[in-house]
Amino acid sequence: MELGLSGKFALVTGGSHGIGLACAKRLAQEGCHVAICSRSQARLDAAIAELKTHGVKLLAVAADMLDEHAADRVMDVVDREWGGVQILVNNVGGGGRWGKEIVEDTDLNVWSEVYEKNAMAAVRFTRRCLPHMRRAKWGRVVAITSIYGGKEGAGRPWFTMAKAAETGLMKSLSSMTYLVREGITFNSVAPGGIYIPGTGFEEEKKRDPERFQRVVDELYPLGRLGTPEEVAAVVAFLCSTEASLVNGANITVDGGQSRAF
Repeated sequence: MELGLSGKFALVTGGSHGIGLACAKRLAQEGCHVAICSRSQARLDAAIAELKTHGVKLLAVAADMLDEHAADRVMDVVDREWGGVQILVNNVGGGGRWGKEIVEDTDLNVWSEVYEKNAMAAVRFTRRCLPHMRRAKWGRVVAITSIYGGKEGAGRPWFTMAKAAETGLMKSLSSMTYLVREGITFNSVAPGGIYIPGTGFEEEKKRDPERFQRVVDELYPLGRLGTPEEVAAVVAFLCSTEASLVNGANITVDGGQSRAF
């Protein structure tokens, strides 16, 4: 399928690892020029080395989204170099394993930091990207949320709350006629369990491989976790010209893990 993305400019936040890097790669494969940001300069350098093979323009900016000015610094570079982007993938986030099992034993800073890193980062980047998308009369904003940010509703409450806010942001923007009638769409992609090297799933597997596989067999209908590339394929479609009628959707990518309709 021709996705119509060649020559467009995209920003993937948290784009140096995991789902973010997979999205950046997939968009680059489709001919998008890609900017990424991340806290780690080393990961950014490694990601750029991989992305260079696709022959597109690239930008990488180190930034920590717990700094309220970080999004502006990233966007200042993007605006200066490219004049803006037509595609924004709000992937930066996390915090699903932060805090403690006992809610009242979890410091309030965890709540605010998880919200800042997920919901407010999405707000800040979206706000900066919209003027350019309006000028271009075309744009795509996709938020990488979680099955725990809406349809499933479980997970640690600070994470569920933050991801639900992201989902709500996309849904609310999708109904604003002054934006969507200029060719801009807003959607959420809600992954379930995704196996990403260097994250909690890998730690659990190394600690007790048999128990890990037993839990996967019990909880995941496909008998396996998902991959970042499987999420990125859905994101690429939502960013495409083929997805012009998909607006305000919250698309689950979990292999049947969640039980909600």
